[in-house]
Amino acid sequence: MSADNNEVLISVKDLCKHYNMGAIKALDGITTDIRKGEVLVIIGPSGSGKSTFLRSLNLLERPTSGTITFEGIDITSPSTDINKLRQKMGMVFQHFNLFPHLSIIENMTLAPTKLLKMSKEDAEKKARELLAKVALEDRAKAYPSQLSGGQKQRIAIVRALCMSPDVLLFDEPTSALDPEMVGEVLDVMKDLAKSGMTMAVVTHEMGFAREVATRVIFMDDGKIIEEGTPDEIFTNPTNERLKTFLAKVL
Repeated sequence: MSADNNEVLISVKDLCKHYNMGAIKALDGITTDIRKGEVLVIIGPSGSGKSTFLRSLNLLERPTSGTITFEGIDITSPSTDINKLRQKMGMVFQHFNLFPHLSIIENMTLAPTKLLKMSKEDAEKKARELLAKVALEDRAKAYPSQLSGGQKQRIAIVRALCMSPDVLLFDEPTSALDPEMVGEVLDVMKDLAKSGMTMAVVTHEMGFAREVATRVIFMDDGKIIEEGTPDEIFTNPTNERLKTFLAKVL
């Protein structure tokens, strides 16, 4: 699978995120482009800056310096309405972030009706179609507490899709799940990749990275150490740090 065109959706230039007056460099000069239809998978050891990088893409983390351009707009500019742009950037977190007091269908229709001004009927119709795609249409009236972790994460993914985003950002979407639930979430993500959805995924699931990614970035110490196709990264790594990392996780 490869990105089907060369249109750059997100352009990141010299992105830095420093803490403690620059003593800690969570991100240290990241430069990369994410193209339309691409599945970018970000791997690396804990503390390497993967999640900080991903969360910077929609300014959940405010970078210290550098620029991020999304669909031609510099989102790091103070004059940019980031909330409006975030509507086009779906985010799926490690811990689901579903509203416990709302039913599944209410969780899914809240943002489209409030932010996109969709009618309740249209929002519910779309939500039910998406629930059917992840085999959870019978759970529309259930509450999050009545669902397994894997079901909650599948709901979190289709809730993000209710906003018809241009890109989906996944921050370790399977790391809070029991091992037997990981597969059902990865299957949904594989289907999304096949459909052409642009995705940036931070994950420890190397099998997923190998099978689904169009490009893999390996990060360490806040830098991109190596990037390439899954074959280049997993079969022919050149960087010694990457080789050491893969020897531990594969």
